[in-house]
Amino acid sequence: MTVLKTKNLTKSYGGKVAVDNVSLTIEQGDIFGLIGQNGAGKTTFMRMITSLTRPDSGQIDLFGATTSAKLTEARTRIGAVIETPALFHNLTAVQNLEYYRLQRGIAEKSRVQEVLEIVQLTDTGKKKFKNFSLGMKQRLSLAVAILGHPDFLILDEPINGLDPTGIVETRDLIKRLNQEGITILISSHILTELAQVANKYAIIHHGRLIKTLTQEQLHTECKRAMAVTVDDAAKAAVVLETALGIRDYKQVSGNELRIYEYLHDPAELSFQLNHAGVRVASIHEVGDSLEEYYIKMIGGNVQ
Repeated sequence: MTVLKTKNLTKSYGGKVAVDNVSLTIEQGDIFGLIGQNGAGKTTFMRMITSLTRPDSGQIDLFGATTSAKLTEARTRIGAVIETPALFHNLTAVQNLEYYRLQRGIAEKSRVQEVLEIVQLTDTGKKKFKNFSLGMKQRLSLAVAILGHPDFLILDEPINGLDPTGIVETRDLIKRLNQEGITILISSHILTELAQVANKYAIIHHGRLIKTLTQEQLHTECKRAMAVTVDDAAKAAVVLETALGIRDYKQVSGNELRIYEYLHDPAELSFQLNHAGVRVASIHEVGDSLEEYYIKMIGGNVQ
C-alpha cells in the first residue's frame, strides 16, 4: 500500500525555490530517509505534507487521498515532529501529554501512560519539561506525535544535537515504532545515522531530488572492492575461486573484475593472477564511504 506519493511538489519563498518539482513514493512499512544539508528543502517538504505550508504547485497523494477535503481527513493519520515542538516548559511529561490528549479529543485516558512507556519516560514524575535533557525532550516530542495512534510518522532531524546516548535511544525508538506498524519519514543531514535505520532514501539538494535508492542499493554503491583489470577475465575468475577461495566478485566490464573480499592483500592477489598466466593491467581499491557517496551525489558541493 502506498502511504505517500508526491508529484512535482514545488514551493518558493520570496522568489527562491525551496522545493523544486519533488516526486517520490513511500510505501507502507518503510522507514524512508530524506537526506540533505540544512536548507536543502527537507523541512519545507515535510511542512507541505502536514499542511503547515501550502505548495505552490504539484500533487500530494496521502493514503489515496488527493482532494483538499480528503487530504484533511487523511492527515489525521499522521504524527509529526517538525522543527521545535510546542511543549510547555513548566509542565511535567504527564501534564504536557494530558493537554494534547484533551486538545485532540482522544478519549482513552490510559493512552498517556501507554506512550510514556513506549518512549521510556515513566520515571520523570514531577520533573518539569524545562529541566529535561535534550534526549528526554526529543522523546517527549515523539510521545506527543504518537499519542493519536498514527499510521504515518514524520520526523524532522530527530537526532540533531543529541549526545551519543540520545542518538542510540532515539534510533532504537524509531525502529521499535516501525516494527509496530508505523511508516516513518525521517530527515537528517547525517547519512551514517540514517543508514542505520532507514530502508529507503532520497537525496535532496537545493530543493531538487537528486536520487532515490533502497538500502541494498546504497550498500552496493558504497561497498568497498578491489577493481582488477586483466587480459582474460574468465581465466582470472577461475584463479580467484581455485587459488584464493574467493566467491564474492563480479565482472563489471569486459576485462574488469570487482572483488569484494581479500581486500587486505592486493599484492598476493596480483601475484596469484600473474602466476597463473593472467596479466594484471591495474589493481586498486574502489568504493565510497557513505559521506563520500553523498558528496559525490550532490556534485561535491558541501556549502
